[in-house]
Amino acid sequence: MANDTTTTASGLSALYIRMHEHDNVAIVVNDGGLPAGAQFADGLTLLEAVPQGHKVALIDIAQGGAITRYNVTIGYAQQDIPAGTWIQEALVQLPPARKLENLPIATRKAPDLPALEGYTFQGFRNPDGSVGTRNILAITTTVQCVAGVVEYAVKRIKEELLPKFPNVDDVVGLEHTYGCGVAIDAPDAMIPIRTVRNISLNPNFGGQTMVVSLGCEKLQPTRLFPKASIPIQSQQEPDVVCLQDAGHVGFQSMITSILQTAEKHLTRLNQRQRETCPASELVVGVQCGGSDAFSGVTANPAVGFATDLLVRAGATVMFSEVTEVRDGIDQLTSRAATPAIAEAMIREMDWYDNYLKRGGVDRSANTTPGNKKGGLSNIVEKAMGSIVKSGSSAITGVLSPGEKLTQKGLIYAATPASDFICGTLQMAAGMNLHVFTTGRGTPYGLAAVPVIKVATRNDLARRWHDLMDINAGRIASGEASIEELGWELFHFLLEVASGKKTWAEYWKLHNALVLFNPAPIT
Repeated sequence: MANDTTTTASGLSALYIRMHEHDNVAIVVNDGGLPAGAQFADGLTLLEAVPQGHKVALIDIAQGGAITRYNVTIGYAQQDIPAGTWIQEALVQLPPARKLENLPIATRKAPDLPALEGYTFQGFRNPDGSVGTRNILAITTTVQCVAGVVEYAVKRIKEELLPKFPNVDDVVGLEHTYGCGVAIDAPDAMIPIRTVRNISLNPNFGGQTMVVSLGCEKLQPTRLFPKASIPIQSQQEPDVVCLQDAGHVGFQSMITSILQTAEKHLTRLNQRQRETCPASELVVGVQCGGSDAFSGVTANPAVGFATDLLVRAGATVMFSEVTEVRDGIDQLTSRAATPAIAEAMIREMDWYDNYLKRGGVDRSANTTPGNKKGGLSNIVEKAMGSIVKSGSSAITGVLSPGEKLTQKGLIYAATPASDFICGTLQMAAGMNLHVFTTGRGTPYGLAAVPVIKVATRNDLARRWHDLMDINAGRIASGEASIEELGWELFHFLLEVASGKKTWAEYWKLHNALVLFNPAPIT
């Protein structure tokens, strides 16, 4: 767990990390792993070669005995496991998921820490009071049918118009695969619809809403943006270019309409200037992808420390990924600020349990070959390392998929664990900065929100030196503490919010937006 003391034992060439004094396993730290016969300072000798990040038994574990990491039972021994054995996935039986009844409800008091004052960044103030970290023209689409046209138009806008507007950072097309051929009146259809709507209102888009529609799609612009959804501060209805309008004769006339509309929006956006804003205006989404056994040792604890700093500064932090917190639901409900917040988290877990059940799977479907190669045996172990990104603050709110934030503090935003869907939903919630930890490595990025990538290991940070922004592997090697890395990340967030480019922005790397649509396709 995030605040537990990490115990380390090392020899001249062998190093392991045990997360809690009650753990009966530890992970090998050495780059490249260790050979059979390697001995640690406490006398433990490896009976076989163990790869970096993989678990070694610290004591003899009898068949059926609990395998404990983070002071949590992550599984049960499938056979007798002698001390010094490499605990491979096949040796670990997955425990059942924690039941959603009789959970601790709002029982854990958050640490009483003083507010952090005086921290600021240079951001773009919006009419609705939100603040953007970037000044971007977004072109919303109502249906996938128009994606090719919008892609062509965006290319033209960037080449011909954007250079005239130096205060505008970029132009992005909000393309997706929804809008038609779907059961749009199904109850769960509200999730993708409100997701597209709320992404279009992201703080980094400056309150300017421009839409390209086909004309015959199910997701009509008036359905996507009913008057009640338009921020009262702007009272400005979206500008819509409909490709099937009779006035469009030929492809180039469509492009001309889009460019003319875009120029009006660019003119307004270009009038905006960065101004000093308090750190409390940050809305940070935290996520992990390509996780390994170091995720819960280095990067995620450092992010958790930074999360607490942000909350103390009055900012908003969202953590997500239902299947990657499900096995620690008792930790979350105990940290809820009120019983109602705890019950909301339980409802989200239950909804997702049933969603997975309808598909014939459970939360164990989460883990990837890369997770396992990086030392994570199952979803319980992965979840224990994932939760620590949330720090130790009280959880003050819960969002269902696609909903927009209405409060500050530490928020649980329920999303699938898919990197792309989670990032899309956090954007819809109002995220203006993204922190993404990785152990295996991923070039993940978002076109509309800066993504700060944090490496869990020194080796990854060295090899991907121009893709990783922060190296948390220094925690495992003893070169830095969790606290030091947490403060480093906090300051880096303020710099990026003020305009400093992340590596993903430098290389213009970004992934497609992916909507979560649990409703039927027709």
